[in-house]
Amino acid sequence: MKLLWQLFFSFFKVGMFTFGGGYAMIPLLQAELVDRRKWISESDLMDYFSVGQCTPGIIAVNVATFCGYKMKAKTGAVAATFGIIAPSMILIMLIASVLRNFWDNPYAAHAFAGIRIVVVALIAETLISFWKKGIRDKTGLGIFVVSFGLLMGLKVSPAVIVLLAVAFGVVLQKRRCK
Repeated sequence: MKLLWQLFFSFFKVGMFTFGGGYAMIPLLQAELVDRRKWISESDLMDYFSVGQCTPGIIAVNVATFCGYKMKAKTGAVAATFGIIAPSMILIMLIASVLRNFWDNPYAAHAFAGIRIVVVALIAETLISFWKKGIRDKTGLGIFVVSFGLLMGLKVSPAVIVLLAVAFGVVLQKRRCK
């Protein structure tokens, strides 16, 4: 039971201080789950984010569910998932109840502008971190360049790009094993 509460509160804390979506929470998850709690490895976190990106739903919820499941099966998945969504639910209800009063307030507008800038910095830090851990050789760099080109240049669906990367990875692994 103690571990379930720890899962809930760890993810509640991450959810409470994450602005900007799943990518912005990676440094917080890294600090809490990998560095502080040592529940998962950096590699696990990258894997959870990768799979979470490819599955339906919110990345943060998917990552929390995967991590909770690893720690305590179904009950851990439920505790971590509720932990990550509870702060957003509470905050959204509070904001919705008072937002109309502050919509035209210049202080609120400046606060949101500041939050947006911080989110960009958090996402940039995550991108650099993923780059260092994910692209280790020329093959990885080639996959990145082709994927980025397909995504940005040809506007190919991210789902198609992921499926192509999976297929390429399987073929590559089979060739390496021969």
